[in-house]
Amino acid sequence: MNTENTKAQMRKGILEFCILSLINEKEMYVSDLIDELKKGKLDVVEGTLYPLLTRLKNGEFLSYRWEESTGGPPRKYYQLTEKGKLFLAELLNTWNELTDSVNQITKNNNPTNAPENSFEPNN
Repeated sequence: MNTENTKAQMRKGILEFCILSLINEKEMYVSDLIDELKKGKLDVVEGTLYPLLTRLKNGEFLSYRWEESTGGPPRKYYQLTEKGKLFLAELLNTWNELTDSVNQITKNNNPTNAPENSFEPNN
């Protein structure tokens, strides 16, 4: 089993939650979102982000407004709708329950106590 694939799937699973959390703090332009996600060590490219933003907008969780830019074409700034805020609150509750559960289950796992060579990440 490839650990990189598993880690990528875990990141994808929380990407929507992270995006909504960032936009909840303030209106954001796509490049701002990418920068903030990178700061959190979630590298995302525009090709991944645009379809997700479109899906969230079509679900009425996000809206956007256009703003003129001095250095290029107008920019689309995203903000949460009321429905998006409620959805984010549900996701936050679920995240807290999930992290509490995972922490409880894995509390006794300490990789430094694992037998040497017990894990082969590419098998």
